[in-house]
Amino acid sequence: MEINVADVVLCEFYFSDLQQSKKRPVLVLKDNLPHNDFVGIPISSRLRELYWDESPVDSSQFSEGGLPKTSKVMVRKTFVVSRSVVIKKYGTLKEDAFRQYHQLFCRYFDCV
Repeated sequence: MEINVADVVLCEFYFSDLQQSKKRPVLVLKDNLPHNDFVGIPISSRLRELYWDESPVDSSQFSEGGLPKTSKVMVRKTFVVSRSVVIKKYGTLKEDAFRQYHQLFCRYFDCV
């Protein structure tokens, strides 16, 4: 499966015991890293509270596909993800929506 910047993918993450796992949507922030990795921002459907480093995301922001329900992008939890844990692709964000999350990332991490 091809994975590109602005894609939202479903990933399976295993706990340290390697017996249990959790599936979580992830926004691809940067692709083409060495070792078949990409930089991803986790997405959660738990919208009880939004912190300054979180932003809502819904299907209207996708150029194709979408998420099952309105969710939030959690910038502070950004991490490197192996492509091997990707299960499926939900879709691709519109350019302006992706730019919004990229700017939020840069505000949080003080990008130049």
